[in-house]
Amino acid sequence: MTTIRAARFAAAYALFRAAGDVADHWIQTDHQAATKGHHDHTDGQSSAAGRRACAAHVATYTATQGAALIGGSRLLGVRLRPGPVAAALALSAVTHYVADRQGGHWRDDQPRGVVRLALVSRGWLQRDPQSGYLLDQAWHHAFETVAALVASA
Repeated sequence: MTTIRAARFAAAYALFRAAGDVADHWIQTDHQAATKGHHDHTDGQSSAAGRRACAAHVATYTATQGAALIGGSRLLGVRLRPGPVAAALALSAVTHYVADRQGGHWRDDQPRGVVRLALVSRGWLQRDPQSGYLLDQAWHHAFETVAALVASA
């Protein structure tokens, strides 16, 4: 990795991470957070409503990251190419949607997706009431790191 690419990666990672936190904790609406993990198999919930809420959240999440990448890289004088940035944002969006559609299922008796995968071998996670949120955030951070590598190309 060249010094220039390393600088692009560092800038992209910092911008992805900051924007991700803003999008997840400031921009996401209460409705999106409460509904994005809904599934038909639970009384009073709808998979269609869950998909719509999750898609709306991921759209604002991705827009926030895109604005941060474009604006931040310009302010820093770091040139990111449009193609890799678009690919990085797509990767972040898809992986965010996948994780968030399982939303809330670390709190019930039938964990799914990322949470279920982690609980298989990590008993302490089942005893930690914050583990679902921590797993969700670790998933996002890992894929934002990969997305920053893609954006730095």
